[in-house]
Amino acid sequence: MDIIPFPAKIERQAGELNLTPETGILTDTANRWNADFLRGLLSAPSGFPLRVRTGDRAAKNVIRLRLEPGLERLGREGYRLEVRPDAIVIEAPGTAGVFYGIQTLRQLLPIEIEERRPVSGVDWRVPCVLIEDKPRFAWRGFMLDEGRHFQGKETVQLTLDLMTLQKLNVLHWHLTEDQGWRIEVKKYPKLTEVGSQRAGTSITLLGKQHDGIPHSGFYTQDEIREIVAYAAERHIRIVPEIEMPGHSLAALASYPELSCTGGPFKVATHFGIFPDIYCAGKETVFTFLQDVLDEILELFPSPYIHIGGDEAPKKRWKGCPDCQRRIREEGLKGEHALQVYFTNRIAAYLDSKGRHVMGWNEILQDGLVKGAVVQFWARGRERLLEAIRIEKRAVVMSTYLDAYLDHSYSLMPLSRSYRYEPVPAELGENDAGSILGLEFPLWSECVPNRARLDYQVYPRLTAMAETGWTPKDKKDFKDFRRRLEKLLGRLDRLGVCYAPLNEAEPPKVRQWFGIFTIPQPQTGTVE
Repeated sequence: MDIIPFPAKIERQAGELNLTPETGILTDTANRWNADFLRGLLSAPSGFPLRVRTGDRAAKNVIRLRLEPGLERLGREGYRLEVRPDAIVIEAPGTAGVFYGIQTLRQLLPIEIEERRPVSGVDWRVPCVLIEDKPRFAWRGFMLDEGRHFQGKETVQLTLDLMTLQKLNVLHWHLTEDQGWRIEVKKYPKLTEVGSQRAGTSITLLGKQHDGIPHSGFYTQDEIREIVAYAAERHIRIVPEIEMPGHSLAALASYPELSCTGGPFKVATHFGIFPDIYCAGKETVFTFLQDVLDEILELFPSPYIHIGGDEAPKKRWKGCPDCQRRIREEGLKGEHALQVYFTNRIAAYLDSKGRHVMGWNEILQDGLVKGAVVQFWARGRERLLEAIRIEKRAVVMSTYLDAYLDHSYSLMPLSRSYRYEPVPAELGENDAGSILGLEFPLWSECVPNRARLDYQVYPRLTAMAETGWTPKDKKDFKDFRRRLEKLLGRLDRLGVCYAPLNEAEPPKVRQWFGIFTIPQPQTGTVE
């Protein structure tokens, strides 16, 4: 069975079911949206009407969708799929599970199901099978950075559609950066009037010379609501990232009074780590950030709000009288403790609104508030293990050399992506539960368009999807490669410009050079 991610339990049965123009979809009330999604998926290429009926009556030649409380052992996202010669039954304890069962059925059907137009001559047969399935991890994520390059609504919605196919459930949306602020905040219009535009983009990744071509773009709040709703229908949570205190130059260019020095500043045209960050000594900074977060919370129902917290140089804080006064008044031991104060204050505000703060592992310092979720990317592994064992800290794993999709395939080939194990070997069974899951980030310094995005992401994100869902003892890279070829045929039909397998798994020794220059965009048409 060419299914990705591979199910937890699968039994091939004798026979097959042949879908016909008389096939219907039988659903309970809770799964009406799932039924409409399935109908939309199958009716366009097959031409079959696939009439949707509500109810749970016994019937033949139907695809039956229903909730089944007796399957609670499979968890919120688990499902049971049975294909018999006379009917297909997808049942689960919740609607998310039914939706994931539909994605498995989608891969059992002929590859032409991915077409959005009628396809003639297709035999719409499904092999008889019994599948009981559930994910290994609750957090199966992809991070899209649009601070460096704005992609736009259509690309984000296609990203969500591709995540759906692979049973991914978290889009971590990086919306603010030194190089651009990408979300409308009505109380602070300069964030998009000024902060969403830059004069050009670096010609080389580590250089300061730029191409002189203006780059701009941001999402209105109405567009954000539309995208969040689109994701929620597909059981994908969007976790926004609003960077603080570092990587904030676009915001400081818009409102320089939020800095330690008062500016002036320009939105960054090159990449790197900048010394000017939000001032931690000014109350006006916290007022500004709380106002921004109020609008973010209204747009995103996610229980987690990511604040970054990484790569925040302390140079300006050391020379800032306001920051030094804050350190004295709060009895802090220095600038690193001041960042903990900053993080905890934002965390307390989010907590008062019923949300939780999340940040990169640089926020993991002594005194960090207990409920903060850490996303691990690099450095401080021993401190991370200590936080898990002693503090029972919840963690999402995104280890730099195994998970960063902006790397070249020579550095991070498909096999390395597939073999990444997010649970550290040092953790015992009792502590492993602190690992919420894994996430593959795409930083977009080198991703100017959707074609390049597709190339960097696929097929490595597909490998991650299997790690996030499939039991560890059922993973097999050789078999994954075989199944992947069928999935790539589906991506062809979806217009995805993925990396060919001979490039995704190059025979050469891995090298570093691919991350030091901005590669040319992929050629080809993206419709």
